Amino acid sequence: MKEKVRVGIVGCGFISSIYMENCQNFEHLEVLACADLDIERAQAQAEKYNIPRVYSVEGLLLDPEIDLVINLTIPKAHAEICIKALEAGKHVYTEKPLAVTREEGRLILETARKYNLLAGSAPDTFLGAGIQTALSLIEQGEIGTPIGASAFMINRGHEHWHPDPAFYYQAGGGPMFDMGPYYLTALVSLLGPIKRIAGSARISYPERTITSEPKAGSKIPVETPTHISGVIDFESGAVGTITTSFDAFGGTSLPPIEIYGSEGTLLVPDPNTFGGPVRIRKKGETEFAEVPLSYGYSQNSRGLGVADMAQAILSGSKHRANDELAYHVLEAMHGFHDSSANETYYKMQSTCDRPAPLPMVEEISKGS
Repeated sequence: MKEKVRVGIVGCGFISSIYMENCQNFEHLEVLACADLDIERAQAQAEKYNIPRVYSVEGLLLDPEIDLVINLTIPKAHAEICIKALEAGKHVYTEKPLAVTREEGRLILETARKYNLLAGSAPDTFLGAGIQTALSLIEQGEIGTPIGASAFMINRGHEHWHPDPAFYYQAGGGPMFDMGPYYLTALVSLLGPIKRIAGSARISYPERTITSEPKAGSKIPVETPTHISGVIDFESGAVGTITTSFDAFGGTSLPPIEIYGSEGTLLVPDPNTFGGPVRIRKKGETEFAEVPLSYGYSQNSRGLGVADMAQAILSGSKHRANDELAYHVLEAMHGFHDSSANETYYKMQSTCDRPAPLPMVEEISKGS
C-alpha cells in the first residue's frame, strides 16, 4: 500500500507558510511542489521550506506525481482551482470557504463524485484540542442533552489593521463569510447538521474609512451585510443563536460559543484557534471549572485537516473536514442573508454527517 500522499500547494501567500511548515510534521504527507501566479513568491517559499518543485499553477496540475492539491488561493478562485485539480485527477483541499456561491460549491461536490476523488475544506480548527475536548464532554453526557447554543463573533472590522481590507466589504466577504465558517463548522461538529435558519442582516455603515497603512484615508463602499444575527434549528432539536458583526467599535465581552444542556453549560473556546480553554458548569454548581484538554493539537495546527484527508486517501476512511460539511456551512451562511432579505425562514437543502471525533494524536501523526 502507498505510504505517503504527495502534496502540491497552489497559492504561496501569507497563510501558505503554516501549511508548508505543519504538513512536514506528518509522516504520511510529502510536500512535493508549490505554485503561485507570482513565480518569485513561489520560489521564495520553496526555498524557505525545502520544497523541491516550483511550478505555474497549470504546471503543478499537470505533474502526475502529485496526489493532493492544497488550494490557498483567494475565495473567488477556490471553485475554479478545485475543479481543475479534480479534473486533473487529484484530490483537493481548499481554504475556507469551499466556494463563494452555492452553485460553485455543488459543482465541486459533483466533480469530486464524478472522478471518485476526495474534496475537503478548511476550517480544520474543530479538530484541535479545544473543540475536540468539548465534543468529548458532550458525548460523555457531561452536560446532559444539548438544548441550545449561542455564538458570538463581534469586532470592529478589518479596516483599522489590514493593509488592503476592501475585500471584506464586498460580496463574498462580511463577517458571516469571513468568520462564519469557523463558528458554524464548530457548531455542526458539536450539535450536528442544521435544519432551518432565521436571520436578520444589515449594512450599518454604507462606507468605511481605512485607518491602516498603506491605504489610510481611502473609502470602502460596503456591499454586504456587516451585522448579522440568526437563529439556528438543528436537526437534533437543539436551537442556537449566532451574531457576526464588524460593527462593534467598542468590542464585546461575550464568549465565543456556549452550549446549554439539561445537566450543565459548556464554554467552548474560540473556533478560530485549536486550543482552549474549555470550561463547564454543571447543574447545581455555582462556578465554571476549567477542563484539561484531552487531545493534542492545541497550537496553530492548520494542515491537520489535510493530514486527516490524506489518511482517508490511504485507508479508505471518511475524512472529517470534508466537502459535504463545508457545503452545508456555505449554504447556511447564504441562508442567513436569504432569510433576512426574504423575511422568512430558510430551510436547508443540504445535510451532512457530524464529523467523527478525532482519534488519538499518534494515529494521525503516523498516518496509520
